Amino acid sequence: MNTALENLKRRGFFRQCSDAARLSALMDEGPVVFYVGCDPTGPSLHIGHMVPFFAFRHLCSAGHRGIALVGGGTARIGDPSGKTAMRQMLDYEKLEKNAASITKQLDAFLGFDGRNAFAANNKEWLAELNYIDFLRDIGSHFSVNRMLSFEAYRLRMETGLSFLEFNYQLLQSYDFLQLFRKYECRLQIGGDDQWGNIVAGSDLIRRMDGADVFGLTFPLITTADGKKMGKTEKGALFLDPSVTAPYDFFQYWRNVQDADVRRFLLMFTFLPIDECEILTAEGVNPNIAKERLAWEVTALIHGKDEADRALAGAHASFGGSGGDKSAMPSVSLPMDKFNAGYNIVDLFTDAGLCPTKSEARRLVQQGGAFVGGKDEFTPVTDPKAVVGFSEELVLRAGKKRFCRVSVVSFGI
Repeated sequence: MNTALENLKRRGFFRQCSDAARLSALMDEGPVVFYVGCDPTGPSLHIGHMVPFFAFRHLCSAGHRGIALVGGGTARIGDPSGKTAMRQMLDYEKLEKNAASITKQLDAFLGFDGRNAFAANNKEWLAELNYIDFLRDIGSHFSVNRMLSFEAYRLRMETGLSFLEFNYQLLQSYDFLQLFRKYECRLQIGGDDQWGNIVAGSDLIRRMDGADVFGLTFPLITTADGKKMGKTEKGALFLDPSVTAPYDFFQYWRNVQDADVRRFLLMFTFLPIDECEILTAEGVNPNIAKERLAWEVTALIHGKDEADRALAGAHASFGGSGGDKSAMPSVSLPMDKFNAGYNIVDLFTDAGLCPTKSEARRLVQQGGAFVGGKDEFTPVTDPKAVVGFSEELVLRAGKKRFCRVSVVSFGI
């Protein structure tokens, strides 16, 4: 097998391939142009979106050319793949802003140079399509029976599939055709929920242009206990630091289960495979590997300075005195509430450690609320307890969530 494909396979980026032997031979002949698409349905990518883009970097490092296709056109409809309900429709202005934001995030991660790695937007060829011509020229090559045989559509038929969404596969297939014609793109990569769309695009190119192109999908990542990877108590693990703070981002990786560490090191870092194996070898303290994983991924997404600050903040939170707490999540609360005695339930809610007062009350009653001064934490189990301000006030929810508190003179 081609060395680039073998590397992807060893690192866990291999679920289905339309013809691995022929794709391998093609890649041995020279650089292959490939693409991965991402619809701008929000202003920020989350870590689940990033699996194909880690593979993107591996392929580019092996000399192949990658296109990051931002779906400014397809997002106007919404992909039904992997969804149980129709996506919320966004206005075009919002989609434009999202597309610009996501392109900037991808540029920071992939390093667009205009040749080996670059971005495109399918709005360029989809926004002004003539619907009648599109149906005549493209739709005539699709079988409804075959479309309904793909898992994405078959599952949605149980909950309701709109005609609008039904068109999505045609549009994504048309994307592949356009990229093949414009850039000689021969390979589409993506999550395994995209398999049906990728196969359909390959068939369209074969029917219309008589060329062979390929598809490669990656497994949809879940944690060892079966949960969707990248989900936290606060929601998805977003790349935007204003949504997911670098410290919280770091802590997610630092706290992964032991059974996930090796797999995540291989997929979400660019450490050599041998080094990943050494870090996760039997008898090695798994916390060493977890800390390395957390630092590496945070550095890739937020930069080395933020990764260093998050590491120092983590040491301050968990390692006793002398650490730098500046990277720890922080909140400013009114001094007058502390002067009056800040109710513990209100305090944990206002600090953002609990989304509602009822959840904060349960946390307190179950012994999960802690208040710290310097480096020691005291449990608070009475929901009626009040807290005064000290020079260094840190709150802890459970074992792993912290918040540093400062004060302001005005109330909220």
